[in-house]
This record gives sequence, C-alpha cells and structure tokens, in this order.
Amino acid sequence: MQYGICNLSIVPLRFEASDKSELVSQVLYGEWFKVIEKRKSWSKIRLAFDKYEGWVDNKQYADIEADDYKKLNSESLKLSMDLVEFVQDENEQIYPIQLGSTLNGLSLLKHRFDGNITEGVINKANIIQTAFLYLNSPYLWGGKTPFGIDCSGFTQMVYKLNGYKLLRDASQQATQGEALSFIEESEPGDLAFFDNADGEIIHVGIIMKDNYIIHAHGKVRIDRLDHSGIYNVDNRTHTHKLRVIKKIV
Repeated sequence: MQYGICNLSIVPLRFEASDKSELVSQVLYGEWFKVIEKRKSWSKIRLAFDKYEGWVDNKQYADIEADDYKKLNSESLKLSMDLVEFVQDENEQIYPIQLGSTLNGLSLLKHRFDGNITEGVINKANIIQTAFLYLNSPYLWGGKTPFGIDCSGFTQMVYKLNGYKLLRDASQQATQGEALSFIEESEPGDLAFFDNADGEIIHVGIIMKDNYIIHAHGKVRIDRLDHSGIYNVDNRTHTHKLRVIKKIV
C-alpha cells in the first residue's frame, strides 16, 4: 500500500482519471490518504478523514511512508482558521492555503506556518459562528473552500473546524446522529436534510435559532426553515423539501 499527502492548496478529486471528469470533491492542503490504485498519471486515493475516494493527478501530491500515515492518524487535527494564509518551504517559496487546511504534516513537507490554528473539540455553540465564515461563498459542486463549496462540503468543513467528523455527501451525513421528530426539538448547530421526489437525500444545511437555516444553494445563504422545508426569502418560495433533522453533537 502507498500513501500520500496533499502539498498544494486545493487539488481536484475526480470521479475518473481525467482532467475532464466530474469534480466529486477536493483535497485541501495537508490532507493525507491511502493510494489504492496508481497509474502513469493518476492515482485513486482514499482520504483518511472521511474515507472518500476519487482520482488525483500524480503531480499534485507528495508520497509519504506507512509510518508517517499511522502517526498522522494518531494525532488530533490541527486546522488553519484563516480565510487565506500561506506556508513557506525551505527555499522561501510560498504556497497559499485556505480555511480548514490541515497542518499536521508541516514537518513532513518541511513547511512553516505562523497563522491561526484550531485543534480539538470546540463547544457546539461555536458551529454557527464558524458557518458565518463561509457566508456568501459561491456554490461549487464538489467544493470545500470559501471560494467554492457545495452543501455537504459546507456542513462537513464547519463541523471539522469545530472538532467533529462528518462524512462527505449529504446522503452519508444523514446516516449519522440522532433523528429528531420536530423542528422545535432542534437547536443551533443541528443538521436538516432534504430529499427529492424519489426520496433521495440531496441537500443539507445547518439549523440556526428562530427557524432559520444556513446552507449552500447558489451561495452560502440564510433562509427560513419550516415544517415543509426551506423557504427562500428572496424568491418567496420553498426550494427544498424537509426530510429529517439530525442531532450530531
């Protein structure tokens, strides 16, 4: 088995081994993974954090040893809390990194960082404050950063920055936590999931106080939440049908 770590700011994780293939997610700086298949130009990887799989360009990551992988897995995550920062290598070259980048591998990559770091579990009350850091970020299918993010990437990154682990896709996240019967039972930081006409979970957002929700739809935005679903305050129409509310924390 081979192992790797992302040594660039944002690397596309694709459905197939091609630059033209669908973006299914992104690998942010410092995330480490198993290489489960390696070809001439592409590698299929499985991220350590959420076990998500996809293809990355071989030129866009660094190899690490099995012992390094095990050591990284044994540590609590250290994450960048700055919207944009940079790391610096031995030759004084800088590499931009974004909010939520992982800093556990700095010594492996021989990089230096002097920005703000968060580590460990933070009180649930901080989840909404973290969510506001992504407000007005444009929607991007597969995105995980303030410069482009999808609905489940948004919830995953907000929870990750507070020390909690969510799976990558909305349908996967809906399998986690405890289901609540009514909106009134929820509290800020809980997750609301929404389905389509076929009953498939297709959307997720973070519940706020007073029946509001923050979610990624066109951009990260705040809308009303009622028993029917999300009510878009701009278009004055319901955009998503409520399926279930989950308490993860």
